[in-house]
Amino acid sequence: MKLAHIGIAVKSLNESVPVFEKIFNVNASKTEFVEMQKVNVRKLHLENCDIELLEGTDADSPITKFIEKKGEGIHHVSFEVSDIQSKLDEIKEGGIRLINETPVIGADEMLVAFLHPKSTNSVLMEFTEKQKQD
Repeated sequence: MKLAHIGIAVKSLNESVPVFEKIFNVNASKTEFVEMQKVNVRKLHLENCDIELLEGTDADSPITKFIEKKGEGIHHVSFEVSDIQSKLDEIKEGGIRLINETPVIGADEMLVAFLHPKSTNSVLMEFTEKQKQD
């Protein structure tokens, strides 16, 4: 398992991306819309992990709700695993509450699943797995 990315909720990608590009001296990826989460995503690829900037596109978006409740800032920490379903099953057996019991498709067509922050000391954690190419 390795750190994949840190998700940061922002009100505006147009305002936030230039700031993060200056900080890390890298160009952000193109905007990707993740329909299931109602979110626009832009990533900054660093040597050891990515920074994922997340902008809600709808009042029902988890990112929009997060910002309304807590303001902009770190939303989640993501870890890449080689077998996401096995990891979810293992975590659930260990008594950790899951938001997603089976993975869904997230940004970059990755399989993703979230652990419930009530089981992880209020830290929203995500597991990701690159989909196998046929």
